[in-house]
Order: sequence, then structure tokens, then C-alpha cells
Amino acid sequence: MAGSASAGAGLPPVVAQVPTGDKVVFLTIDDGWYHDPAVQRKLIDERIPATLFLLPGATAYDTPYFTDLVGQGRVKVENHTVNHPDLTTLDAAGKDAEVCGAGEQLAATFGMKEPKLLRPPFGAYNDDVRLAAKACGVKALVTWTYDFTTWDTTPPTPRLKAGDIVLLHFTPTLGADLQRALDAARAAGLKPAALLPQLKTAGIVP
Repeated sequence: MAGSASAGAGLPPVVAQVPTGDKVVFLTIDDGWYHDPAVQRKLIDERIPATLFLLPGATAYDTPYFTDLVGQGRVKVENHTVNHPDLTTLDAAGKDAEVCGAGEQLAATFGMKEPKLLRPPFGAYNDDVRLAAKACGVKALVTWTYDFTTWDTTPPTPRLKAGDIVLLHFTPTLGADLQRALDAARAAGLKPAALLPQLKTAGIVP
């Protein structure tokens, strides 16, 4: 579910598209189960900015795949929960375990501060999810503008606009899906940019 919400009542905002005057788009890649060395090499060699919303378990069996991306490339690791549940179905303790737990595990794995951004699985959120995310130090929930992931069939390629957030997944088709996204950005006169700095520039994240 792609959506947007205000930061009302002091809750973290939900962002599906970034307001910006820059000619940029944002590549985001979810989960982390399929580790294609060609994709890793492309992201590193071409210095492509991307935000990885990772599940801790998906990084555990080949951690260097991701630590090399962070160390050598232009990627940022953010929170996608521990077990990929629909957070709206969990009680407060369950939300805390999923969001805070993932943040703590990712921080330990990558030697970084706990993530500031959360992509709620399935794009599912409500105010209770936003409140739980805030308690875990999350500054914004990030959904998406367009999903470029090939599941059963390759989705139509939209015309991208400045500030669009592109959703991809670490699946066997990621190489082709990433290239489609890069080609679509180029066709629109846009280039990939790092997400978190733009959210700060827009005043969405402090």
C-alpha cells in the first residue's frame, strides 16, 4: 500500500513521495533474501545511491554481501522489522519487538546507529504503528510511489517524476528490475539520490 500521512500529533510522518525541486528519484530495495553478486557489483562500481530496508535474518547468512555494499558503495541500511509482519495486527509488545528489535540487530550488524527510517511491511500502517515506531527512534515511515518489482509478470514502467520513491526487492529479478528503474529515471531526466539527506532537506526528518 503506497500512502502518505502528515506528522500530526507528533507522530512520525509517512512518506510516499519526497517534495523536492531537485531532479532526483530514490531507489529503495527491500528484504534482502536473494544475494546477486552482479547487483552488488553494479551498486558499488556505478556508485548508485540506494536505501536498503533489510530484514536482519536475510543479512545473517551472508553478512559481507551487505557490509561490503555499505562500506564500498553508496547505500544506507534502514529498518524493515524482524519478521515482516503486518504491524497493524500486532499488540504494542509485538510492534516493539519487531521495530525496536530490528533496529537493534541492524545497528549491531553494521556498527551504526539504529535506523531512523522504517518501511512497514506491505506498506501497512496506522497511528498505533506510527506511535510504536516513534518509541523505537524512527523519524519517518517510508512507503513508495511505484513498485518496479517483477513478481509474476513485469509491471508496466511508469514515467517517473522528481521525488518519486521506487520500490525494488532482493529477488532473482532485481538486476533487471534495477536496470528498468535506472532507465526510467534517465528517460525522465532524473538521477538516483540518497533518501535520508533529502528527507532532512525537506524538513521531514530532523
